[in-house]
Amino acid sequence: MSDLQTPAARPANPRFSSGPCAKIPGFSLSMLSDAPLGRSHRAAVGKAKLAEAIDLTRQILGVPADYRIGIVPASDTGAVEMAMWSLLGARPVEMLAWESFGEGWVSDAVKQLKLDAKVKIAPYGQIVDFATVDFDSDVVFTWNGTTSGCRLPNGDTIPATRAGLTICDATSAAFAMDLPWDKLDVTTFSWQKVLGGEGAHGMLILSPRAVERLESYSPAWPLPKIFRLTAKGKLIEGIFSGETINTPSMLAVEDYLVALKWAQSVGGLAGLIARASANAQTVWDFCAANPWITNLAEVPATASTTSVCLKFTDPRIKDGAAFAKAVAKRIEKAGAGFDMGAYRDAPPGLRIWCGSTVETSDVQALLPWIAYAFQAEIAAQ
Repeated sequence: MSDLQTPAARPANPRFSSGPCAKIPGFSLSMLSDAPLGRSHRAAVGKAKLAEAIDLTRQILGVPADYRIGIVPASDTGAVEMAMWSLLGARPVEMLAWESFGEGWVSDAVKQLKLDAKVKIAPYGQIVDFATVDFDSDVVFTWNGTTSGCRLPNGDTIPATRAGLTICDATSAAFAMDLPWDKLDVTTFSWQKVLGGEGAHGMLILSPRAVERLESYSPAWPLPKIFRLTAKGKLIEGIFSGETINTPSMLAVEDYLVALKWAQSVGGLAGLIARASANAQTVWDFCAANPWITNLAEVPATASTTSVCLKFTDPRIKDGAAFAKAVAKRIEKAGAGFDMGAYRDAPPGLRIWCGSTVETSDVQALLPWIAYAFQAEIAAQ
């Protein structure tokens, strides 16, 4: 222990939480001075801000012109629940999960909506084999497992021609991964992930096929007002043009707009993907050089570039959960990395957020602290 050398530098921004995530580089509250605080979101200025957020989202993500984009309440969770409660039940359903949030959608479909769904769950470190999925059913899945660090590498296994709808929770993927819009009928995400926005607001993106389902199908169960996307059998178009179901925070809207404009300044979607990929590669290279730590994802092609989950493999470790917590606590106490412990339902380890708002230089500065904390805890056992 006495021979250990404390790393000389710390990350300039030690925030590696997987949600809410790091703000954009150089962020300050003064950037939000144009927020129309104290004004109605239904006033012209409020509607204009909300419409701008939708338009910039479409531009940066490359969402097709005939897809609807809406701002909805209750973050990504609200958007996923809204889609499930409004759309499921018309066809057979397959629920796919490879981490805790995906398993939550499974539970809601089976226990709350009481659907006779076919459930496929992969263990942490793996994803469901999409070649076994029947896409003539409605299929619900999470693109990137925030708590498992495993992602769908691409949409190649999703047929372009399918009878069912694909409902994709993309909350840790949007803005950092290339989403194939022709393979996705419903896509959801929150502001608080890749762009480091504030919580409580979700995004719901609907394909024309999803809109057709909404206008032709009425679920057997009652829908709370906060989930209703249609009126008299027609889509409520206002939700997708700047009107919202409930009152949004105009301060949070302004924060999202600032993040979207920053995204444009770093090269749009291509630039955002490159930043996250560089961050993740830095961590992967560290794992390759240190045999006592490895990626939780078993197949490199499925390894997340945003929520990078790691596990310790050293046989000297006596209690994996206690050891991982101690390492994370030591790093946090040193001010070198905050909120990096594995999710409570995941295998013990570390979870480093490498999304697009994180600077690669900060990831590089963090890694020696992981090595230092590991060696210190091994010596302390």
